[in-house]
Amino acid sequence: MSMLSMGLLFGVATLLFMFSGAPIAFALGSVAVLFMYLFMPASALNTVTQNVYEEMASITLLSIPLFILKGAAIGRSRAGQDLYAAMHVWMGRIPGGLGIANVFACALFAAMAGSSPATCSAIGSAGIPEMRRRGYSPGFAAGIIAAGGTLGILLPPSVTMILYAVAAEQSLGRLFLAGIFPGVLLVSLFAAYAVAHYRKEYRLAEAEFQRSGAASALLDRETFTTRQKFEMLPRVVPFVLLLVGVMVALYGGFATPSETAGLGAILALALIAVIYGVWRPKDVAPILSATLRESTMLMMIIGMSLLFSYVMSFLHISQSTAEWIVAMQLSKWVLLAAILVMVILLGFFLPPVSIILMTAPIILPPLKAAGFDLIWFGVLMTIVMETGLIHPPVGLNIFVIKNIAPDIPLSDIIWGVLPFVVLMLLAVVLICVFPGIATALPDAVMGVAGAKP
Repeated sequence: MSMLSMGLLFGVATLLFMFSGAPIAFALGSVAVLFMYLFMPASALNTVTQNVYEEMASITLLSIPLFILKGAAIGRSRAGQDLYAAMHVWMGRIPGGLGIANVFACALFAAMAGSSPATCSAIGSAGIPEMRRRGYSPGFAAGIIAAGGTLGILLPPSVTMILYAVAAEQSLGRLFLAGIFPGVLLVSLFAAYAVAHYRKEYRLAEAEFQRSGAASALLDRETFTTRQKFEMLPRVVPFVLLLVGVMVALYGGFATPSETAGLGAILALALIAVIYGVWRPKDVAPILSATLRESTMLMMIIGMSLLFSYVMSFLHISQSTAEWIVAMQLSKWVLLAAILVMVILLGFFLPPVSIILMTAPIILPPLKAAGFDLIWFGVLMTIVMETGLIHPPVGLNIFVIKNIAPDIPLSDIIWGVLPFVVLMLLAVVLICVFPGIATALPDAVMGVAGAKP
């Protein structure tokens, strides 16, 4: 069988298994085992478990369940609501301050928890009702939380970035650092849009009041005293210190990513025990159970995706595809654009974890041959995959928000997130034009490494 026929057969089989409704892990694993049986030596099937174990025996992957435990501990306490309340109080006097507070709260919580769904759930459960009570449109309230939640896969500790570092064989520390300034850029763009949208809704509310006398809650500005502002800090500051401490331990060279994840998980459990009284077995059990479920699901996807990639490599599908892409002799920016469009299309159907592990063997060699910095590309790819969390048909964050606010029509949520998709794509363009946004910090902290785009 020719390599072209093999590649097409492999791709068609993968699509059929995925669209059959089977869980992604089992779909990928089934395709891998089927092609091992049909096209690889008979002894290959005897080594499935060994191959999966060897592919997953990475000390970097050990950090994933620990970061999930840290996120579950923070996410299942009132830390998210308290963080949001503090941001609301401190930014109440700024025009559009409530929207900005949601963005900042999402960014900080995402950096502490490292999970997009957890961020949407924790901040959205308090933020969406409050924004609607203050007169903001339901679609905007839902959209800004869903978009803010996507920062969970860009800001460290990001499980998605951990997997990219493993797949691309890049430094996890450099990748984490590379995501910080782009994260700040996205927060700034989201906050600027929140102010612009507030002014638009404020003008409409003012015009309606002058026309009909119907006063919108948006016209009322709530003020808070200095005492009220400082009263909000005691429950928030410890978690911010936890975030800073984890970053210092990781980037100061005091601990490896796995050790940092373990330290963060233990400190998070200690903080929720002291601050919220979550220490009894009946309180801790749901946290451990959620961690076990999410970690098992994620590790199953990782294991089967790595087996899938191993079979592609053994059959020379990934190498031949990469060589074919290089042979097309596309200009480097056309190549980059084509790959990012492919990632967007895959985001219609697949979660970021599967996209990274399935495509890395194919897209990274041509990008490296074109002279792109793979750390820089990892940030771009992460932002593009963020859009997959807030656009249909998968759009995980959309459905998290729908679960939080079931009375908001799904169409309103989708229209509410579309402007943020545009802002994310704008951020991608800015990082392409000014690559230092992603590369300056890791180069400054860890030294210059690799070619720049």
